Amino acid sequence: MKILISSCLLGEDVRYDGANSSIVYNPSLSFSQKELFMDILCENEIYSFCPEVSGGLSIPRVPSEIISSKKPFIVKDKEDKDVTINFLLGAKNALDLCKKEGIKVALLKSKSPSCGNKNIYDGTFSGKIIEGQGLTAKLLIENGIETFNENELEELLTFINKK
Repeated sequence: MKILISSCLLGEDVRYDGANSSIVYNPSLSFSQKELFMDILCENEIYSFCPEVSGGLSIPRVPSEIISSKKPFIVKDKEDKDVTINFLLGAKNALDLCKKEGIKVALLKSKSPSCGNKNIYDGTFSGKIIEGQGLTAKLLIENGIETFNENELEELLTFINKK
């Protein structure tokens, strides 16, 4: 199965701070979770993608949060610069790749203003988490693409095995 995966989860240094969120090297994940992730990687066709970089943002970059999750969307960085267009462009690029390649499932970085599929930061840069979706996750879901985050590997495997 073709799977879109957030580049940072694959160990690529694309996060806002220039680091990554590698599942394989994450000390808070168990060995069995890491092994499950490796099985998913080895048994499927993987498409690495970072919407924020695709949308034109640099590495590193000032952290951003969603200020308004309803249209018109507003995403600002911690210095109050509006970066909404970068996030929208990255989301569209992710969707375009999924459509072009026939990708029906994505494994995305939790809590990200682009990739969070269940929860995101609240827009105050205080570290508070709220229910919501990043702009890429939201667009993918609206277009019928199943989304999972790094804490939902078993659910992802169940989805893969049903196809």
